[in-house]
Amino acid sequence: MKMSYSSSLFALHFSVLLQFCTHRAMGWGPTDPTDGFVSLPLNSSSFLILKPYDLLVSDRYSFIDGVHRLWVFATDKPHALTSITAPRTEIRVPGNYSSGVWQFEGYGFVPNGTSGVCIMQIFGASTHATTAMVRVYNGSLTYYRSPVLVPYIYDRWFRLNVIHDVGRKKVSIFIDGVLKLTVDDHGAASHNFHCGVYAQNDRSYYMESRWKDIKVLKKM
Repeated sequence: MKMSYSSSLFALHFSVLLQFCTHRAMGWGPTDPTDGFVSLPLNSSSFLILKPYDLLVSDRYSFIDGVHRLWVFATDKPHALTSITAPRTEIRVPGNYSSGVWQFEGYGFVPNGTSGVCIMQIFGASTHATTAMVRVYNGSLTYYRSPVLVPYIYDRWFRLNVIHDVGRKKVSIFIDGVLKLTVDDHGAASHNFHCGVYAQNDRSYYMESRWKDIKVLKKM
């Protein structure tokens, strides 16, 4: 028996809706990672800017029209005279935590050519220096060196949400509302969020990232 036009149209709409719901349930489609979280008070003026120790903040950082711009050169000094770490210009977001479920949210932008750099990290762990790192290599956004989270991220704004469930020892990373990765953390410690540019292996000479609408959220 032939289906009527209206029946065929209803079946098509139902199929599309079913696929959409399935994709949402499996984390394939955009969601709002902040559901169930409370945004904590945060003042940009209280951000700590880590930069090469021999330079002024204004030499490597600007805040104009709501956009934080951070840059560093491969030949720059570490952030402290006693440090042996690679060059960085990072925002250390206020607030340390060692329990609960916490989330970083920010809109990031990485210009073409920036490579071999961490643009966001959860600092602190028992088996590593960091719990998580989001890096850029040749245009790909990665978790540490791998896996690849987004194949090409240059020259566009993207929404980054990183959730750390300390009790479950899990870190989840969302890009533009899509869950890209859930992994184990690296052990208990006092943690905090950083974003900006922190040189890694195979770094480009010049590294830059921009950030806006930075938030810290907590599940209550």
